[in-house]
Order: sequence, then structure tokens, then C-alpha cells
Amino acid sequence: MQTTFGTGQPGKENTDLAFTDPLTGLGNHRRFFDKVDRLISDRADDPAPFTVGILDLDGFKPINDLFGHKAGDDILIQVAMRLRASMDGHSAVCRIGADEFAYLYPMVFSEEQAAEKSRMLIEILSAPYDVGERTARLSASVGCSLFYSGDETTEILINKAETALYHAKRSGRGRVVVYTREMEEAAKRVTRIEQALRRAVSAGEVEPHFQPIVDLSSRRTIGFETLARWTDRDLGVVPPSVFIPIAEERGIIGPLSQLVLRKAAEAARSWPKELFLSFNLSPSQLVDQNTGLHILAILDRTGFDPRRLEIEITETGLMNDPASAEKIVEDLRRVGIRVSLDDFGTGQSSLGRLREFHFDKLKIDRAFVSSILDDRPSEHIIRAILAMCEGLGMDVVAEGIEDEAQADRLVQFGCAGGQGYLFGKPVDADATLGYLRDSYRGALHAKAI
Repeated sequence: MQTTFGTGQPGKENTDLAFTDPLTGLGNHRRFFDKVDRLISDRADDPAPFTVGILDLDGFKPINDLFGHKAGDDILIQVAMRLRASMDGHSAVCRIGADEFAYLYPMVFSEEQAAEKSRMLIEILSAPYDVGERTARLSASVGCSLFYSGDETTEILINKAETALYHAKRSGRGRVVVYTREMEEAAKRVTRIEQALRRAVSAGEVEPHFQPIVDLSSRRTIGFETLARWTDRDLGVVPPSVFIPIAEERGIIGPLSQLVLRKAAEAARSWPKELFLSFNLSPSQLVDQNTGLHILAILDRTGFDPRRLEIEITETGLMNDPASAEKIVEDLRRVGIRVSLDDFGTGQSSLGRLREFHFDKLKIDRAFVSSILDDRPSEHIIRAILAMCEGLGMDVVAEGIEDEAQADRLVQFGCAGGQGYLFGKPVDADATLGYLRDSYRGALHAKAI
């Protein structure tokens, strides 16, 4: 005898469970795919438009870490309740990921209407959430796609919505983006670049270029910052502003970084011993506990003195996982590697980060330097940064110096280090050696006189 537990149909309860998210009671990804499949089938003879949307909670992980997983689950349940309550009799919402929800609007026929309805969902989710005796706030990002043709499958529609969501997340929190043909072309180009970059990293074709860092008073070169440069045989010169974000998003940044650091360390071995090498770590590398081991292994293999290496990290990199970043920083500093805070003033919680982390150097962002001559607030900010660093015992380098007047003003304010096109553009290893020969020849000549 078979028991059905009141469903009236043998096995129906098991089927329902397979299509249900156990935490929120919403349908899961299987339920959502099934619903979209059915709607496409229903409209096969007359493919009237409908809308698919994917909603991702912004900043849910930090809230989860702050309040705990139990509170995180409570928030997800509240999100599900709000979304379910916002659906009309035709529409449906499902939970398809940890903090990702998908919804189906069968009666939304235009991009404008899809965007408007999605903005309403974001507004509904922006109200405070109860977390015990405290409250938390969330925002959300949304990507939408519209069904127009019988040739489109559920998978295609959801992939388009995911692409739109990716664009929404990149443009800031609380955004709605509806999929367009231009996005499809952009996505294809990103994929082409990704595939070419993977091949280039594997073949060792990404090269380090070096930009001088100088003592502003004497104009003597004291070190070089390493910058990755890549020229592809088919794509031509690909700017770092294009390929670095792709490397970070597609999981290539680790191998890319290791390749460039190895080549940079090999090149810098032949420089005068008093010159340091500065190297940037991406935010994703600061959550990977193998990062420090990779750096130390490269230094050991190339024979480069760790005391001549400076690692540059940004405030954004520190914010993703402060505990992980702190451990990596301490591992590096233990062997003599110096650590700089890059792009100071452009991130968040700058003063708090300076209190929590011990930095050897701070780099003033070019945004302040570029306006130092004609913008009083920038001047006061730079003065305040320099006074603060003197009190904390930190070295300072001002970035983006392009003319003598800026350099003179910074010297007047007491800034010791500088970097920018005034002193040299990034060039490859051979050109850097030539630059050093000329610099030291000039220095020896001046000394002789």
C-alpha cells in the first residue's frame, strides 16, 4: 500500500519538493525553467512578447557575514515574501540562487514597462529588514530580457537576462538594465578577448612595462611601478582598462599576475640595488590565501630580494574580505615586502583602513593631483593627507603628475615622492634599462663636475 500524505496523487509531493526552494517556499530554478518553457510553448502559434527578469541582492554577503547566516536566511525569507506579494495573478517569482531571484511577467510586452515594473521591485525591497532587535537595508540589481521570437529558448532568454544583470551590477547598485542587441555584441567581444587572453597568458605573451617613481626634490629615480601590457596578434593592442577587468571577472587574474610579476622580477634583478619594484594586487587576489605563497615562490625562483618589492593594494580590495586581506598583508610584510595603499581618497572608509592596517606608503590619487593648481579643496585634501602620513610615519607618492607646476606645488607642500608622465611614461624592460643607463650616466657626470 502506498502512502500519499494527503496529496491525493502518489508521488506528487516528491515532485513538488523537487521544484520548491526549501528555505523560502518559492519555486526553484527547475520550476522557473518549467514555467518559461510552458509559456513559450503556449505562444508558439502567436509569439506575443513577455518579460523574464533576474534580481540579485546587492551587498548580501557582507550583511550575511555581519549578522550571521541565521539572520541572512531570515532576510531571504522576507525578500521572498515581498516579491511574492508584488506578483499579480499572471506573474511568478522563484529563487534560483543564493541571493538571486527570477520572475516572469507574461503580460509585460515592452522594454519600458519591464524597466518600470523592475524598478518597483527594487523599491519594495529597499525598505528595512528586521534582524532580531536590529534592522538591515538592502538594494538590488535587475537584468531583464523580452521574448519576441519563437526561435528563442528559455536558456537563451535567461542568458540574456543574466547579461543584462551583469551590466546592471557593473553600473552601480540598485540599477535595472533591459537586454539590447548592443549588449550581445559587447558580450561576444568580451568572450573573444577572454579566449585570446587565456591563450596569451598560457604562452607568456603579456609583458610588464615600468613607470618611474621619483624623489620630487632631487628628481632622482627611486623605483618603478609595474604595469601589464598586452598586444594580441589578432586584436592588436588591448588596453589594460579592458583586459584587467575581464581577467578579474573570468578568473584569469591569478595566472596573469604571476606571469607579469615573474617577468618584472627577472627584469629588475639587473637594476641598481637601491631601486624598488612596485606591483599591484587585484581585489580578487586579496581573498585568495594562496596569493602570498605565489608571490614568495616567484621571488625565490627569480632570486629577487623581497625587501626591494612593494605591493600596492586598493581600499576596494581590502573591503571584500578584510580578514583575508590582513593575513595576506602580514605574510608579505613578515619577509620584508612593503605594502602601499593605492588610489587613496577614491574608495570608502579610508581613515578606518589606515587604523586597521599597517601600510608603509600611501599613494595620493591622480584625481587630486590633476586639480591641485586650480581647486582649493584638492589643495587642502593633499595638505591634510601629507600631515596625516607624517604623523603615521608613512611615505607618500603623488600619482598623475604631468607638469612642472604640479610637481613644484607638491614639493612646496612637503610631498616626497612623485609619479606621472612628467617623469616618464610606462615602457618595456629594454627601454627601462636604457632610461637607467642615461640617468646614472648623467648622475655620475654631475658628480664628476
